[in-house]
Amino acid sequence: MASWGRVYNILRNFARTPRVLTALGQSRTVGTGVFASLVGGGVIYQHYEASRTFPVVVYAEETQETAVPVRSARRIRFNQFASLIYEQEVYMTPRDFLFSVMLENVDRKLRKKELKKEEVDKMLTTASRAQADNNLFRNVGDNGLISYTEYLFLLTILTKPGTGFHIAFKMLDDDGNEQVDKKEFLKLKNIIRKKKEKNPKEGDNKPTAGVEDVNTTLQAFFFGRHGENKLQYKEFQRFMEDLQAEVQEMEFLQFSKGMDTMRREDFAEWLLHYTNEEDNDAYWENMRKRIPAGESITFAEFKAFCLFTNNLEDFAFTMKLISEANRPVGKAQFKRAVRIATGHDLSENVLDTVFKIFDLDGDNCLSHKEFLGVMHDRMLRGLKVQHRLGLSGYWKCVKQETLKGAQEALSESGSPF
Repeated sequence: MASWGRVYNILRNFARTPRVLTALGQSRTVGTGVFASLVGGGVIYQHYEASRTFPVVVYAEETQETAVPVRSARRIRFNQFASLIYEQEVYMTPRDFLFSVMLENVDRKLRKKELKKEEVDKMLTTASRAQADNNLFRNVGDNGLISYTEYLFLLTILTKPGTGFHIAFKMLDDDGNEQVDKKEFLKLKNIIRKKKEKNPKEGDNKPTAGVEDVNTTLQAFFFGRHGENKLQYKEFQRFMEDLQAEVQEMEFLQFSKGMDTMRREDFAEWLLHYTNEEDNDAYWENMRKRIPAGESITFAEFKAFCLFTNNLEDFAFTMKLISEANRPVGKAQFKRAVRIATGHDLSENVLDTVFKIFDLDGDNCLSHKEFLGVMHDRMLRGLKVQHRLGLSGYWKCVKQETLKGAQEALSESGSPF
């Protein structure tokens, strides 16, 4: 970064150029942007010409920013991983969806593929004949369509317990036989979409006209090629369990490097993969110092912990009842809360790993509030951070960088301020 002397010389030469001053006078928009960014960043400059006794002052009018639609982090991630276009709408494949929940970024080397009606018809026929198991998405691969609404719906299945879906089924089931038709199921998807996008951005929460009329892989799988079948809750429950198991198996293999067991340090890496907490360095240091080498976690233990993460809300409520005034809790209290929330126990191996990572002061207790924050980030899979887009976000970045540059210039010049 240049010192204040270099900044002064650059701006002095810029101000001395008559054509620049003329251009600034003729183009208010450009002048406003440049000058506003300098003033906003804390850089104030007045230049006195040798032949004049008054400073050169540029007045900038305030102009209204152009409204730029801002998309949610989920919509951005969906568009980033989606690889298909049909009738001018973007779609994911089942493979795209799996990658979106496992990988932080996608290295897309090809453009999105535009589908023809014949190709979509073939995909739907394949989906209507697919068998339910925990390899469904991997078996279908790139031969399927997943809309943005269904993407949100599938994310909810991965992060929430099945009790909420059972209640929704009962609400939609008028005759009490625990089955719904295609029309009722679409209502359920829309309810999930609206709940998932609590603060929808402009144009984000409203499906493109005609998108809901397009038959997709999930619809063909649940209701048949032409939507003639009904979906029973037992079948849907099986689908939820299979999808969770499929993602859990892929994540386990990803972090265990393809082995049958996962080292405890690999489990810690999985836990902290998407988190961005202030104490992350301390967590990693705890792992290095406290977890012995050569100890592993089985897939069954990993699945039990994933079941616990799907019931974080129930666990948080239980912890409020068990612990007093949000005080740190010990292993016995933590284990009891997990059993109440999920009906299952965590293994001593997993429990010991969790406490050795998140126990910051070494008293064999942990702050469940901080732990819940880390687990919440883990379940959101990097979707908590909102991207800054549009002109407003751009100028905020300009201001931040200018302030940062000013601080560096001051430090270089040795200024005490």
